Amino acid sequence: MTSTATRPRHAKPGQLSAARRPAFFGPRAVLALLALLTLVGVMLFNGYLHSELGDDTRVRENASSDRVPEKVLNGGSTLSFPDGKARSRPVPRRTVALTFDDGPDPQWTPKILAILEKYDVPGTFFVVGSMSARYPGAVREIVDGGNELGVHSFTHVDLSYQSKQRVDREMAQTQLALAGAAGVNTSLFRAPYSSTPDAVDDYSWPVYRRLGRNGYTSAFVDTDSEDWQNPGVSKIVENATPKGTKGTSVLFHDSGGDRSQTLKALPEYIEKMKARGYTFATVSEATRQPSAHRQVSGAPLWQGKALVAATAVADFIMPVLVVGLTVVGVAVLGRFALMLVLARRHHRQRNRPGFFWGPEVVEPVSVVVPAYNEKECIVGTVTSLARSTHPIEIIVVDDGSTDGTPELVEALGLRNVRVVRQENSGKATALNRGIAHARWGIVVMMDGDTVFEPDTIHALVQPFGDPSVGAVAGNAKVGNRRTLIGAWQHIEYVMGFNLDRRMYDLLRCMPTIPGAVGAFRREALAHTGGMSEGTLAEDTDVTIALQRSGWRVVYAEHAVAWTEAPGSMRQLWRQRYRWSYGTMQALWKHRRSVFDRGPSGRFGRVGMPMVVLFQVLTPLLAPLIDLFTLYAVVFIDPVKSLAAWGLVLAVQLMAAAYAFRLDREQYRYLLMLPLQQIVYRQLMYLVLIQSCITAAAGGRLRWQKLKRTGEVGAVGPG
Repeated sequence: MTSTATRPRHAKPGQLSAARRPAFFGPRAVLALLALLTLVGVMLFNGYLHSELGDDTRVRENASSDRVPEKVLNGGSTLSFPDGKARSRPVPRRTVALTFDDGPDPQWTPKILAILEKYDVPGTFFVVGSMSARYPGAVREIVDGGNELGVHSFTHVDLSYQSKQRVDREMAQTQLALAGAAGVNTSLFRAPYSSTPDAVDDYSWPVYRRLGRNGYTSAFVDTDSEDWQNPGVSKIVENATPKGTKGTSVLFHDSGGDRSQTLKALPEYIEKMKARGYTFATVSEATRQPSAHRQVSGAPLWQGKALVAATAVADFIMPVLVVGLTVVGVAVLGRFALMLVLARRHHRQRNRPGFFWGPEVVEPVSVVVPAYNEKECIVGTVTSLARSTHPIEIIVVDDGSTDGTPELVEALGLRNVRVVRQENSGKATALNRGIAHARWGIVVMMDGDTVFEPDTIHALVQPFGDPSVGAVAGNAKVGNRRTLIGAWQHIEYVMGFNLDRRMYDLLRCMPTIPGAVGAFRREALAHTGGMSEGTLAEDTDVTIALQRSGWRVVYAEHAVAWTEAPGSMRQLWRQRYRWSYGTMQALWKHRRSVFDRGPSGRFGRVGMPMVVLFQVLTPLLAPLIDLFTLYAVVFIDPVKSLAAWGLVLAVQLMAAAYAFRLDREQYRYLLMLPLQQIVYRQLMYLVLIQSCITAAAGGRLRWQKLKRTGEVGAVGPG
């Protein structure tokens, strides 16, 4: 939480500077965006596979067949178009072509195949492309068992309602699925919801004719077992039995519901038909046509394998995503509940009559202000400190400014202000230089773009009346909150300081003393070696180190500081990128605390998991909640989906309202909360992804100077 920066010409080897690397939508940000778009693609693809996306439930019934040739309506069980002319072929006498629709199914198809193998009879399976892509093993088992495949569309829609492009896509995608699953394509086709040839109507006839001219043979039904209705085993057998010695293409199903009756009826039916002298054949064999299968090689084969692989990825990711988002949702709601309970307890405890930390702290304190090119803000910052009701010395550490910052401070002529100059070396070095020049045992640290109220320092140092307290976090507020971006950050700050920090205070695992307003016992800093230069989040680093050393870190709600938040998306991105990356550095540096005992182990096993879960993992997944909600609204159940999203938003709104009440803030800013959840956290997601990529790649960042306007006045919001 700082504006201190180093100039590119002082960057150390192996470190990146703002001048050498785009800070907003650079390569890592693009990777973050691509990751999000990839997930969107996976969700849409999964929706298509499960007929949630592009689903069309219309089924045409009782349409006219005036334009369908009589020879087709009265024809046999297959329809082909050799030389462009319609030709029907019946199944010969005493011949059965067993056909199965709507599969493959991982439960029922293998059991049906086992029955066919037992009785040494073949079957023809008209498979749905999306099911074939999801269960390629079942498709391979069909082919390896000497059975035949046919196309039953990719998403099982009534093709008579679809455009030519959609029909072609349904066929091509199913062929790709078959190629990827079993290395074959097929020339057999059965339309969804089709039955006997006389059911061909004026709307489906163009589809059959178009596919026939593309080389497909369409297969119809002579007898329908109606097993999909589960009428009972005997009824299924009766329905499937042809009259006399007539040949038949009989319809069963190997998917689409409970097929236990089909499994019981099939052996009985096979035995019955064999006893009547019938033989069994595939559709192609029964109608004296060449094998429908064609081996696939080259690009189509690998495209099919890619489709099957993508399907496997989607089928793996979506359940994991659902479970993950459920866990995150429960964790977020639980965290809000815990924060509300502990924030209320904290407020009551610290504001009850007679509460005190110990003897009143009245001795002077040292205030260290690191500054680099802060000409817009430094006068307001130092002037606000000069009005302090608590005795202080002010040490402005100029980190090699080039804009006249130190001269502006000296021109004020304030007797309790000293300017310490150093070459541009970074904020941590500036803070350590200030600590070295401090005369008093308590050191207050603040940023050069922040202003204090007159009683801020007095309120901030009172917890040091308790000798166990090593550091105190103040209450930072956004001064420039009149813009949309400022309002979003205002909500974030109020919730963070009045809920999170109160909770962490009571749990004794405070993760960060804000750079804008924090105080430290000099003795405690000496124990931890001062401000570390090894991370970008030196405030988080030192806070964790203090607690691991046994010092208590607390929150002083009445110690108010006004800070200037980034005024543009670009500036906000740069700031949060540095914060996120620095926090990850600090957590990694103190990772061994998880295995420690005593105070260090307490932070490692309480504070560390909470920070990782709610400052890294949850923000990473939060945008996915929005995406999944949108997906569910469009493709699954809009009422339940919106209700679930609304519940989470309502809990957040309730928590935010309570935080605003504790801080006596105006509730009107909460009108921005829904939009903040939709837009703002998407940005935070991209920032975190970029930070994770930077950390994984081993990259390092330097301090980046944020552009300040000096909007925040001497006291109060701008």
